[in-house]
Amino acid sequence: MSEHVIRQSAEISPATTALVEPFFDPVTSTVTYVVHSGRDSACAIVDPVLDYDPKSGRTSTDSAQRVIAFVREYGLTVQWLLETHAHADHLSAAPFLKQELGGTIAIGEHIRSVQGVFRAVFNLARTVAADGSEFDHLFKDEETFQVGPLAARAMHVPGHTPADLAYQIGNAVFVGDTLFMPDVGSARCDFPGGDAHTLYRSARKLLGLPDDTRLFMCHDYPPASRGPSFQTTVAAQRHGNIHLHDGVSEDAFVQMRSARDSTLAMPNLILPSIQVNIRAGRLPEPEDNGVRYLKIPLDAL
Repeated sequence: MSEHVIRQSAEISPATTALVEPFFDPVTSTVTYVVHSGRDSACAIVDPVLDYDPKSGRTSTDSAQRVIAFVREYGLTVQWLLETHAHADHLSAAPFLKQELGGTIAIGEHIRSVQGVFRAVFNLARTVAADGSEFDHLFKDEETFQVGPLAARAMHVPGHTPADLAYQIGNAVFVGDTLFMPDVGSARCDFPGGDAHTLYRSARKLLGLPDDTRLFMCHDYPPASRGPSFQTTVAAQRHGNIHLHDGVSEDAFVQMRSARDSTLAMPNLILPSIQVNIRAGRLPEPEDNGVRYLKIPLDAL
């Protein structure tokens, strides 16, 4: 478990402003964030991306190297490597960043249920314990922690998956896949353990924060009228989110979300991503020929 002091409290003071540096990966539409309080301070890295080419089966660290360059340029010390959930659209670079920069790899404690489901799908009983031990720390709902002088807390916001967390650091909240930008709406709920009723309630939890709270998206899938954008506010979401603005009832949201999800294809990288990310981003061990292999379960999903 983490060496950092963990407290159980929901009280967060935004007295020290969180500085946020985004890194957008256009291949997976994922945003990685470095959160810090200035040069030579501690930092957290949220949702880091390991590049993966499914045609060749090759990984690379170009996206992670951009993050490393920024951290080193600003003299930052990595305290946390935070995963909002076990992503289905990209592989995590957390182990590589930990090797290069240090830090504690953390996720929500409900990752255990996700591990249990996909350990069975991929037949990984010998390599995945399904107790969360692949991660350095498992956050409980409303658990508080520090990023240097920045007060932070983990907020359990399930619905997209059972294990989704949002991280509030100062007055910045990294929402994972619970919300997207107002003109994009909300995340799908048709993965194992997902639930549209639960997502609605998680979204209302986030939208109950003060209006000026900054919200940072995990992804952006912009309409043709604009480029990628990742930052909004609680007020903007409550006024303009096309799926979850004020006045949308839970039943109406569930009806819309369920109909929409029934038309969606699986993410391109779901098979490699899930089996790597439930291991905290660690790749399978090499076999006796020195090569690592990922599995493709046939007719299982």
